Amino acid sequence: MIPYGKQDITQGDIDAVVEVLQSDFLTQGPKGPAFEKTVSDYCGSRHAFAVNSATSALHIACLALELGPDDYLWTTPVTFVASANCGLYCGAKVDFVDIDPATYNMSVDALERKLLEAEPKGMLPKVLVAVHLCGQPCEMERIHALSERFNFRIIEDASHAIGGRYKDEPIGNCRYSDITVFSFHPVKIVTTAEGGMALTNDDEIARRLALFRSHGITRDNEQMTKEPDGPWYYQQIELGYNYRMTELQAALGVSQMGRVDAFVFRRHQLAHRYYQALESLPITLPWQHPDSYSGLHLFVIRLKLEQIKLTHRDVFEALRAKGIGVNLHYIPVHTQPYYQATGFKADDFPEAMKYYAEAISLPMFHGMTTEQQDEVISVLKEVLQ
Repeated sequence: MIPYGKQDITQGDIDAVVEVLQSDFLTQGPKGPAFEKTVSDYCGSRHAFAVNSATSALHIACLALELGPDDYLWTTPVTFVASANCGLYCGAKVDFVDIDPATYNMSVDALERKLLEAEPKGMLPKVLVAVHLCGQPCEMERIHALSERFNFRIIEDASHAIGGRYKDEPIGNCRYSDITVFSFHPVKIVTTAEGGMALTNDDEIARRLALFRSHGITRDNEQMTKEPDGPWYYQQIELGYNYRMTELQAALGVSQMGRVDAFVFRRHQLAHRYYQALESLPITLPWQHPDSYSGLHLFVIRLKLEQIKLTHRDVFEALRAKGIGVNLHYIPVHTQPYYQATGFKADDFPEAMKYYAEAISLPMFHGMTTEQQDEVISVLKEVLQ
């Protein structure tokens, strides 16, 4: 089976992890800060905080922005559930904005319409989670302009997008957002096995991210309520969590970051071959916004079902049966039973549902060989023709 995604592990990665195993620190040592500096330097942000998953990063990002009960978090329905759940973790209400039919990211036109409708009702979002689906950045300049007009904070869920660029600047520089979040899951562009990171340029947000990542505890005298009892002293000043990343994961991350540009370049090579080979098939190929250089975590096609005698499920199962490990990213969050129980209906976001009815993620990973891609292309042509 050719998987839709797969990590790329070299001997250098293995050596980096073994070095940590033989060191004095398996957690809370020097590798965590080294990984944070590597990513923040690469992206051009002031601060970075490594955590044990992107879900954890989204959670502490919401906490750092003081999201709470009676607040609203808005995001896109076409994402993994964590992009919405992070709001629920804080007691906030969650709502969605339909997608752009070309980019599959949040539609900025739909966002503006919804903001105008919400303003007189007192239902504006406190936080907007803009998801860079497949690695293609959202239209962040327009979203940022709306945030200043309607007074909401922005989290970029860039779980798919490290190594990508927006307006020729690195995703993660937080130019148009308060916080950017990355994922380092094994199928992502860079991996730490499991892991995530939150980046920001705001010193106060950074202080709060650091607290919420590790039990709400500080050793900073300036943050304490009294003079320390001694050099051992610390205080818990917030209700935080144990979301720290281990030294093993951080060492792997540092090693992987040395190849991030090569990872993304290879994905663009593979995408170019897909575009050339598949353009005559009854499918819609991914459209790239001219302001973006996608990380290309995913390569999503949409079936032109009116031209195909098979159903969406028929095509998916036929590809899987022939050894092509396709997947579907994602089931719209508002259709999940948990969210349906809160009142959402499938037809609330029609563009998201059209996407779900047609989308299939083809295999795309750094180590994918030409032979493997040719097999994917051949089987897809066989199934559709």
